[in-house]
Amino acid sequence: MSTNIEIKARVSSLDELQPLVASLADAAPEHLTQDDTFFTCPNGRLKLRVLDDGHGVLIFYRRSDELGPKPSFYVHSATSDPDALRQVLSLAYGESGRVGKQRTVFRIAHTDVHLDRVEGLGEFLELEVTVGDALDADAAIAEAHRLMAVFGIDEDALVKGAYLDLLQREGHQA
Repeated sequence: MSTNIEIKARVSSLDELQPLVASLADAAPEHLTQDDTFFTCPNGRLKLRVLDDGHGVLIFYRRSDELGPKPSFYVHSATSDPDALRQVLSLAYGESGRVGKQRTVFRIAHTDVHLDRVEGLGEFLELEVTVGDALDADAAIAEAHRLMAVFGIDEDALVKGAYLDLLQREGHQA
């Protein structure tokens, strides 16, 4: 399993934040449309992400639903037939919800910066700092805090859980 240190925060305006993120990025951003289907999973979270080019990625991850930079352990598996895989997983495990979003991804050194417009929720920033040879967990947490400060993300903007949890808490059909 791979590990990231992650934060998710509500932001007031991606349009205002994007130029700052872009000025620090290693390259031009990637723009994605993502449709995530979550499945019942007692040992973490299991979601099938379908991208706008038609391929999919099955993602299992485990992280605590707490505020602040936190470790996320994950495994990815690509699929060329996400609709059939969704059907199999839905029949086997049951769907727990679905989340649609527009995502702009920037890379800054060891960090993926996601600028997300989530259907039914609004605008968010996510940081995923890679833990590995270049950064250990403590250094990755420090980098997450540094980028939060650079981007003006206050602790009170941080959110717990996945977008699916937020949609369900706010009473939206997920």
